[in-house]
Amino acid sequence: MIRLLRCIQIVLVALLPISLVHAGESGTMIKADELKAEPFHDSKSVSSLAVGDKVIILKKDGGWLKVKSDKGSGWMRMLSIRRGTVAGKATAGASGLASLASGRAGTGKVVATTGIRGLNEEELKAAKYDEDEVKQAESFVTTRAEAQKFAAKGKLKVQQVDYLAGEEK
Repeated sequence: MIRLLRCIQIVLVALLPISLVHAGESGTMIKADELKAEPFHDSKSVSSLAVGDKVIILKKDGGWLKVKSDKGSGWMRMLSIRRGTVAGKATAGASGLASLASGRAGTGKVVATTGIRGLNEEELKAAKYDEDEVKQAESFVTTRAEAQKFAAKGKLKVQQVDYLAGEEK
């Protein structure tokens, strides 16, 4: 349980609204997304970036990164980009944190947030950014092939789970 809480703290720290991005830092698209003219979901699309496309991060604004790529410059959702590179690991495919969405959704005042259970207010206030911990968390990235090999070795099988009665699909 303590290890799980520590992992949650690492994740939370990675999501804290601190300016963790350095101008000129490289990144790789981990999921296809629209490059926007402004840092808003409903802003005009400048271009589309695909999984694996390389970007240069110019600046950060909330949950958005201003980037430059071969397909143009504009704003991209922060969780669509993996900053830097992870040696020996694939950079394609969104999972974990990258599959979450947060930040301002449009030009209105609506904000979506992602909550973390198990941490109290004092722990949240005391959280500090630790780049080494973030790098350690990012080192756990695996490829689909590695995950399938692990599942086969453990004799794990795909199992379809039906929705509960009354739940919509």
